[in-house]
Amino acid sequence: MATTSDQQKLVEEIRQLKKEQNAILLVHNYQPDEIQDIADITGDSLELSRAAVTKDGDVIVFCGVDFMAETAAILSPRKAVLLPVGDACCPMAEMIRVDELRLAKKAHPDAAVVCYVNSSAGIKAESDICCTSSNAVKVVNAVEQDEVIFVPDKNLGRYAQRFTKKKVLPWEGFCYVHDRITPEQIREAREAYPDAVLLVHPECRPEVIDLADHVASTSGIIREVCSSKAHEFIIGTEVGILHRLNKECPQKNCYPLSDAALCHNMKKNRLELVRDSLVNLSPRVTVEKTVADRARNAIERMLAIP
Repeated sequence: MATTSDQQKLVEEIRQLKKEQNAILLVHNYQPDEIQDIADITGDSLELSRAAVTKDGDVIVFCGVDFMAETAAILSPRKAVLLPVGDACCPMAEMIRVDELRLAKKAHPDAAVVCYVNSSAGIKAESDICCTSSNAVKVVNAVEQDEVIFVPDKNLGRYAQRFTKKKVLPWEGFCYVHDRITPEQIREAREAYPDAVLLVHPECRPEVIDLADHVASTSGIIREVCSSKAHEFIIGTEVGILHRLNKECPQKNCYPLSDAALCHNMKKNRLELVRDSLVNLSPRVTVEKTVADRARNAIERMLAIP
C-alpha cells in the first residue's frame, strides 16, 4: 500500500505532467477519493461532457469509464483523450447492441430514440438525442414524437415516464449498483437515521424511488445536500459521492444507503495509472469518424437544451 509520502510524490508528478502536456483531468463523482482530489473538474456525465468541449487543453485525461471517454473524444476530436484504466467499462452500456436497437427502430418507426449517455458511441450514433440522469425528463419532453424508445436504462426510462404524457418504451438494461438497492435497505436506513433526508439516483428501481424524499443525479444530490436546511442525509447512489459531499458540505452528516453500492469499474483507477497515462499518452480513446459524426449530432442536441 502506498504511503502518504508516496501519494504526494505521485500527485506532484501528475501536476508537472499536466503542465507539460497541457492536460486537464475530468473526474467522475464515483472515482476513488485520491483521484477526485487531483481533478480539475469533478462532476456527473453532463457536467463532464460540457467541460470536454469548453475547457482549454490539448489532452483530456478522463477518470471514469469507457463511454465517458468516448463522449469526450466525440465532442473534442482535436484533443487526445486518455482513459487511464483501459478496461474500465459500464456493464449497462453493454446491455444493448447496435443491431438490437436497429430492430427496435424498425418495430417503432415513428418513435424517437432517446439514448442515455451511459452507452457506446455506436448506440449514440443510432439515436436521435442523448440524455443524462440530470436532464432525462427534459429531453424526453423536448422531442417532437409522442413515442420514445429509451435506451438502455429501464429504471431511468420509467422515471422519465412519470413526468411526461409521451409513451416511453424502456429498454431492459440497468445499472447493477442502483438496481440492487432495495426498499428493505431504505427501511433499515430510516430506522437508523430517522431524521435524515433520503436522496436517491433515478437509476434506482421504481419501488425505491417511491420511498425517497428527493430523486436527483449525482450533482443534483450534491446541490440538494449543500443547499438544504437539513443536517442529515441518506445517500442512495454509488458511495464515491460521499467524499465530495464531505468536502463540499462538511457541516452535514451523510450516510450511505448501502455500503455495497460500489461500481467496481469506477474503483479500478489509481494515481499511478493517471501518471503513466500522462507519461505515455495512452490508453488513447478514439471513435471512427463516421460513427463519431452521427453520435455527435445526438450529443449536441442534448447540450443545446437549456
